[in-house]
Amino acid sequence: MKNKYIWVLLGGLSLAACKKLDQQPESTASKQAVFGTENGLKLYTNSFYGMDLMPKNSTSQDAMSDYLAVKSVQDFIREGGFAANNSSGWTWRDLRNINYFIENCNDPAVPASVRNNYLGIARYFRAYFYMEKVKRFGDVPWINKALEIDDPTLNAGRDKRELVMDSVLADINFACNNISVTNDASRTTVSKWVAYAFKSRVCLFEGTFRKYHTELGLTSSANKWLDDAATAADQIIKNGGYSLNTAGGPGASYRQVFTSNTPLANEVLQAAVADVNLGVLNEANWWWTSGTYGAKASFTRTFINTYLKLDGTPFTNDPAYPTMLFKDEVKNRDLRLKQTIRMGDYKRITNGQQIPAPPVFSYTFTGYQPIKWTLDDTYFDAGALNTNAVALYRYAEVLLNYAEAKAELGTLTNADWALTIGALRSRAGITGGLTTKPTVADPYLITNYFPGITDPTLLEIRRERGIELSLEGLRFPDLLRWKRGPLMEQEWNGFYVPALNTPMDLNEDGILDVAFYQGTRPNPGVSGVTYVDVSAKIGNAVNSQLLKNGTSGELIWMNEIPRKWNERNYYYPIPLADLQRNPNLKQNPGWQ
Repeated sequence: MKNKYIWVLLGGLSLAACKKLDQQPESTASKQAVFGTENGLKLYTNSFYGMDLMPKNSTSQDAMSDYLAVKSVQDFIREGGFAANNSSGWTWRDLRNINYFIENCNDPAVPASVRNNYLGIARYFRAYFYMEKVKRFGDVPWINKALEIDDPTLNAGRDKRELVMDSVLADINFACNNISVTNDASRTTVSKWVAYAFKSRVCLFEGTFRKYHTELGLTSSANKWLDDAATAADQIIKNGGYSLNTAGGPGASYRQVFTSNTPLANEVLQAAVADVNLGVLNEANWWWTSGTYGAKASFTRTFINTYLKLDGTPFTNDPAYPTMLFKDEVKNRDLRLKQTIRMGDYKRITNGQQIPAPPVFSYTFTGYQPIKWTLDDTYFDAGALNTNAVALYRYAEVLLNYAEAKAELGTLTNADWALTIGALRSRAGITGGLTTKPTVADPYLITNYFPGITDPTLLEIRRERGIELSLEGLRFPDLLRWKRGPLMEQEWNGFYVPALNTPMDLNEDGILDVAFYQGTRPNPGVSGVTYVDVSAKIGNAVNSQLLKNGTSGELIWMNEIPRKWNERNYYYPIPLADLQRNPNLKQNPGWQ
């Protein structure tokens, strides 16, 4: 890929950026070669794609979220488990690289429109850099120049959120207005539409954060950000030429977006693309199908219950749902469910043979085993071998950003609903409620997720966002902006088990798959069945996998370790070492 050529350039730039530039004629020549030609500007801005903060080809970004049970409770949400000396992320090296480019991209030998295109790309990356910092730390210092080692700004305090976010928005607006490329066939670079998609994401985050975090005193400015989010998304909807992928029909089109080697150009705006020849591969299979390497991340039943029935009604309207067996609860549901977890007729490929593949309890704690990012051939399980492209921005998110911003503003129409939520649900095989906004608030969503929200439309948009964007790295930021951090305390529950020592056929292929026991494992047991011990203790050790009612009920994982969300958790602490170097930064509240 293009990045293999960048490091030679950066070696020269490190000299060009030095304090004694006028004493290094060869470095000056490097600087002129970079900033005096379009090719030089292109090579420099290509280096930004390799910044530490940029999402690469990772598919595990939602490992810390409310809807995944994982191997161990994260220290960040354990009482007393996290402090300033555990924190990280207060790094500014990439920012200097960006600011150096912005300061020096002014050579009149390059036409202004060309310079502005690459300045737009640089300012997109600066906005991205700062958005990540604000999400993590709240107030941060705004720095818009390449600082020297003795610059007093390095010892300054943090700037107010309002100043930083206004500066971020100015950068994004410049990017949207000046990036000239609207269609990158490879879907690997930042185009005008990627900038607009990012603007819709940023403005939705900031608008809802200000609205629900009333302690900031910024609620009066929330609607301005929400309006910008809707307007940016609308630009893409009307002018971008994108659409939802529907190839293969409702039962396959959704997952194709995540398993295709080539980004699906109709829906994907930008992606991290694998390259076998360069050894640029991802580890999705290894992470999601390993009992040791990954986190064994498994969806919770509370979240799986939010998937609608195919007629568009809530699954939890059925009074039998609490004790429904796995094989039954997954039927007649939103078709994204079968494209997100192992169920029904899902098969894997081993040595060219398709083999039924129910949930495997070597890889799942709850029974709801994700497949959204994994390739079906078991060849890819044994290391970082995946060739599928990882979507970074896609049209579905743009539609959701538009719908949520308009709903928060109170201006979402039935036509808007049909264009966004209706279209997403139609692709998922849902037949009801596609053209008009809902009028009844789902009590399950209110009770389990959003007790402060009574608007049926907003509730359904949040349901849709959770399902459509699951495992794409957006869930934790959503909880932050909605001020729903307490959802991180939710029980990690799994499917319903009616009785001990009763083998279950999870995919109805006539082969028994799993049974749960306490004490002594059944001997000899049923051939091919995985036996899972749900005793309170295994030897002298506490067993983390139990049944909720003792000998029956939902599977429960790691209930013995309490998860605690405090108000301070909406921000990470400033790392202790950085705070000691610059006490003017001051620590975030609650982390002192």
